[in-house]
Amino acid sequence: MASPHSPHNDFAMYCCELLSGVGPCTARRMFGGYGISTSGLTLALVADLGSGDKLWLKGDAETRSLYEAQGCERFTYEMTRNGVTAPHSLNYYAAPEEAMESPAVMLPWARVALDCALRARAAKAPRKPKAPKTVKKITAKKTAKTPIAKTAKAKPAKPRAKRP
Repeated sequence: MASPHSPHNDFAMYCCELLSGVGPCTARRMFGGYGISTSGLTLALVADLGSGDKLWLKGDAETRSLYEAQGCERFTYEMTRNGVTAPHSLNYYAAPEEAMESPAVMLPWARVALDCALRARAAKAPRKPKAPKTVKKITAKKTAKTPIAKTAKAKPAKPRAKRP
């Protein structure tokens, strides 16, 4: 784990300050970099893809053109699967250079990233937990499948002959 005074940690903390206009941010170690979140939503990453640490803001289909119009690089890395290496990208974009100057200049971009995080969370369908089976249902199913239960009927008991 990086020490609290490492350059990487200092940059992640600075990025938290830049994004703080949308709420208090925290940076957590993630995949060799940092995930920056507020209220449990990840809105940015700090990662080095070969040219030094950068702040990568969350994007989506709605905001892609906005980031691209500003010349923001998309988060893309090489991934090897079954011996084949190919580029793989995530919906994160490098923050515009001018936005890195102050929280006030970053604020509109932080709002865009937070909106993307909110949309991503809303798009995840909530999973309904399976209702536990009750004992009654389990017993009913087992007895219904038992051949004896289907065919056997209560027969009156025959009186036994008395012995002399």
